[in-house]
Amino acid sequence: MPGAIYAEGLVKTFGDVRALDGVDLDVPEGTVLGLLGPNGAGKTTAVRCLTTLLTPDSGKAVVAGIDVLKHPNEVRRSIGLSGQFAAVDEYLTGRENLQMVGQLYQMKAKEAKVRASELLERFNLADAADRTSKTYSGGMRRRLDLAAALVVSPPVMFMDEPTTGLDPRNRLQLWEVIQELVAGGTTLLLTTQYLEEADHLAHDICVIDHGRVIARGTSDQLKAQTGGERVELVVHEREHMTSAAEILAGFGKGETTVEQHTRKLTVPVTGGAKLLAEVIRELDTRGIEIDDIGLRRPTLDDVFISLTGHVAEEKEDENGSGAGAAKQSKRKKEADK
Repeated sequence: MPGAIYAEGLVKTFGDVRALDGVDLDVPEGTVLGLLGPNGAGKTTAVRCLTTLLTPDSGKAVVAGIDVLKHPNEVRRSIGLSGQFAAVDEYLTGRENLQMVGQLYQMKAKEAKVRASELLERFNLADAADRTSKTYSGGMRRRLDLAAALVVSPPVMFMDEPTTGLDPRNRLQLWEVIQELVAGGTTLLLTTQYLEEADHLAHDICVIDHGRVIARGTSDQLKAQTGGERVELVVHEREHMTSAAEILAGFGKGETTVEQHTRKLTVPVTGGAKLLAEVIRELDTRGIEIDDIGLRRPTLDDVFISLTGHVAEEKEDENGSGAGAAKQSKRKKEADK
């Protein structure tokens, strides 16, 4: 049985740009799938196809048990969508915006009013509820847009970079809301460039690049693919770097990486804290002073760099020399905005 969100072989082209190149997704009911990828990778195009905003050129998509291509209107009644940019009526108050959404979904006026009040409280907008939304800050508009997506408590939610523009406190608050939704049975597809967000919220993670899914698994599974633990240390004196590298080589399970400008050395290891203590003792015996030392596991940032060749939030410069620019044209970026 396919999950609450299912896609098979989704293809979408814009002229000669292949924005989606055979994307497969399967999100079990009541779970969160984090969809990660560089700018222009195809994340937003995939969301738009699954939410009926775009028609794929080929492939299959089923959401909440409904064929997206055959019954788009039924799909729309079963989903909530929060896009990258707040879609609120700036001439209505926050309360009126939410009540309007409820009535569009055919809620009774009284029910829509009660639901609007609940959401305004939940998203810390109660004090501004009766101000027109054009007076809201960007973060407030973002929160109002997210509240609007939750008016009818849909069984399936799509959130496209939902915490963009939110401060850390409001981001954490939204994470709590998402966890509550999922605990209540909601299925969520979440696109994000905040890798900490995916690590914190997602049961499974898909990494998409150039319109293809290039990796999938839990956060721990993806980290394990990148490599195990590693010892990182910063020596106090540059002239001790060679000696420190020799010591690390004796404990390491791979090549030692040396960064001359930061005096940092890194080596993959196995053995955990016990091995770290042995490294510290050996450094002390050899009289090598260190500024910092630690044992760390790979992060999702490491996974992302390993898979795509750059950090998640790298931006392209005006010459197109940033993330994936060598393989992605300006037209491709525009297609996925």
